[in-house]
Amino acid sequence: MQASDTVSALQEQVRRAIAERRPLVPRGGASKRWLDPDPARSRDAQVLDMRGHAGIVAYEPSELYVTARAGTPLAELEQLLAGQGQCLPCDPPRFARDGAGATVGGMVASGLSGPGRLSVGAVRDFVLGASLLSGRAEVLHFGGQVMKNVAGFDVSRLLAGSMGSLGAILEVSLKVLPQPRAQATLVFDMDERQSIEQVNQWCARPLPISASAWFAGHDGRGRLHLRLRGARAAVDAACAGLGGERLDEAQAEVLWAGLREQELDWFAPSWQPAAPETLWRIAVPSTTPPLGLPGPTLVEWGGTLRWLRGDADAGLVREVAARAGGHATRFRGGDAAVPVFTPPSPALQVIHRRVKSSFDPHGLFPDCFGLS
Repeated sequence: MQASDTVSALQEQVRRAIAERRPLVPRGGASKRWLDPDPARSRDAQVLDMRGHAGIVAYEPSELYVTARAGTPLAELEQLLAGQGQCLPCDPPRFARDGAGATVGGMVASGLSGPGRLSVGAVRDFVLGASLLSGRAEVLHFGGQVMKNVAGFDVSRLLAGSMGSLGAILEVSLKVLPQPRAQATLVFDMDERQSIEQVNQWCARPLPISASAWFAGHDGRGRLHLRLRGARAAVDAACAGLGGERLDEAQAEVLWAGLREQELDWFAPSWQPAAPETLWRIAVPSTTPPLGLPGPTLVEWGGTLRWLRGDADAGLVREVAARAGGHATRFRGGDAAVPVFTPPSPALQVIHRRVKSSFDPHGLFPDCFGLS
């Protein structure tokens, strides 16, 4: 089926949903379905299956951009880029254990970044342009294909992390970067507080730091893992100056891929069906000291991202995160009655409702915060 035919079919499905007043849920590979903010609504909704709208539209390695349809498998896109020595440097996770595998549209809609977020930015920072199927069955185009075309109110980046609440993403243009020429992973024995302070100090220096992760192993000892990426001379100089134990390349690859996909042993309990534990994703300023919440903690992005596993009270977790100037997401497991996302402030609720009603006046698509 031609791309125009798939878009027409999707538009017709939206028109029918408007006429029937029935909700819709855009879905690709369903690789992040546990983040659904309203599972009961989704059970009653029609699925807007985006997997048929797939394929690479344009790729210009010399211009560092690629345009892909929403249903394109993320693995397929990454393979294409690797063939030209390029990559999506923010390490977007696939979470391939679930569904048919991650898609490009789902990557942008979830807005999730992996370990590389520390040094290069989030998924939204690599979105140059996008097209969207709105709740009016209109195809809307935003942004462009190169950085100089992005101006004004950047709706294309607003779609990153929107969880399908504004409509179904049809196509995205993404900035890509060359793969690093050299990399190394160093390991240091230190506690959580020391690791947060140390990484923040190192990040203030011109070091090729790409990612960090602190967690306690089975022996109870806390270890900081630091990934360096860049020119060979810069990586070698940083290794010599920082010290620590250097992992061999195979071990390092397993570590960072396992962290990105949450396949490390540390995450294992949260993957169990109907997990009694909650896996919290807590975003706070990087210099925030240890939060002191009960349960095992894993610290990424130099202290900005804290993963908490256990049965800590949801109200307490969100109160502590808010006091630190951040927020907490019930990422996986736990009590389904607890909202996935932290409800926005009253002022942000007003903005959220206005933006959503502009794109989805009939309320067809899911609402991340349950405000519609």
